[in-house]
Amino acid sequence: MTNFLKLPTWADKAHVSVVIETPRGSSYKREFDEKLRVFTLAKPLTAGLTYPYDWGFIPSTRVEDGDPLDVLVIHDAGTHPGLVLQCKPIGILEVKENGKHKNKRERNDRLLAVPERSPVACDLQDVRQLPSRAKEELAHFFQATDAFEPKCLNFWVGVVPMTRARG
Repeated sequence: MTNFLKLPTWADKAHVSVVIETPRGSSYKREFDEKLRVFTLAKPLTAGLTYPYDWGFIPSTRVEDGDPLDVLVIHDAGTHPGLVLQCKPIGILEVKENGKHKNKRERNDRLLAVPERSPVACDLQDVRQLPSRAKEELAHFFQATDAFEPKCLNFWVGVVPMTRARG
């Protein structure tokens, strides 16, 4: 199986590649296991909770906790694990959580993006264009998914300054 973690980060100058791990409507979180090169169960969500949009990561990135940058893909259809989408970043949910060494807080932000070919979301340029109810629902979703984990969420609404840093 393809090592999704090693795919190119950038699809073009304006779009990042996003690997879908957990599709919209799922009641459990999947994650890509680098050693096995398969999608595995990460955790079930709180009873009654499902992902409102597709969840995935940007390949060839690493954030402070050592994992790839997480992405919530806002669009009107659910996809499948392993699908790679070209997406435009539109905002960031800032998250601070206990790190692997429990006594240190780490950043573990989530990127908000829309697919390049989404008929509904293609005009969405900035998370501030989402209706206030949609932003509140997203904030509540993330709070509910992490209700039993020590995380501090900040819903940041602004254009994501993206650079094409290459290492």
